[in-house]
Amino acid sequence: MGFIIDSHIHTDYSPDCKAKMEDIVIKAVELGLKQIIFTDHVDYDSPDELFMKEIDYSEYMKEIKYLRDKYKEIEILMGVEIGYQPHLNKKLDKFIKSYPFDFVICSMHSCEGLDLYNGDFFKGKTQRQSYMRYFESIKYCIETYDNYDVYGHLDYIVRYGNFDNKKLKYEDFKEIIDEILDLIIKKGKGIEVNTAGFRYNLKTTHPNTDIVKRYIEMGGNVITIGSDAHKPDDLCADFDQAIKILKAIGVKKIAQFKNRIPSFIEI
Repeated sequence: MGFIIDSHIHTDYSPDCKAKMEDIVIKAVELGLKQIIFTDHVDYDSPDELFMKEIDYSEYMKEIKYLRDKYKEIEILMGVEIGYQPHLNKKLDKFIKSYPFDFVICSMHSCEGLDLYNGDFFKGKTQRQSYMRYFESIKYCIETYDNYDVYGHLDYIVRYGNFDNKKLKYEDFKEIIDEILDLIIKKGKGIEVNTAGFRYNLKTTHPNTDIVKRYIEMGGNVITIGSDAHKPDDLCADFDQAIKILKAIGVKKIAQFKNRIPSFIEI
């Protein structure tokens, strides 16, 4: 485990997290990690008031420098998870170019201006309509926006919605998912395998195994693993399960980023 970086970690700079940055570093050292990368939320114009507070990146970078000086045994990198919405392209691009990020995750936490978490997006829609509109929005994102490295938790929508069975079958959305994966690959981007699905009792990663397998079949080769940790104990959570799944579908190497450039490690 010690050689694998957890590529999706939040701290109390994210408004939905209370974990201190230093506590995460201490846990990473305990786990024997050689690198750690923070990917706190930047969700401009979120429909959730909680995310309206913006990170002070001058303070953020000061704390990272302090931790780098204190914990020489681990390399501490700075990433970000951006919450995509179609009207934010220029603002997001300007923001990302303003700071020395090592890694950028592009995610969708709201869709058509409506919150997924609180259920607003699902009102008046069937499950299939909800999932289809969500994937159509992701496709538009990938068609029109390029300043990111991997697309985060591609089937994130399955966490939410008041449905009896939240399972998403690749075959039910094959055409739109293939279009998304094809665009990701053609644009030289990667996907994240996010292990938080296990903590949400979904018994799978985000995206699920069939989608990851299809990405590989179509020629994709940039996969990161992230826990989406919001507390120290979730750092690298369920990585053993994720790696077992990836090996079973033929994945041999995992990507990790520094200076926005991927390197690959065998699993």
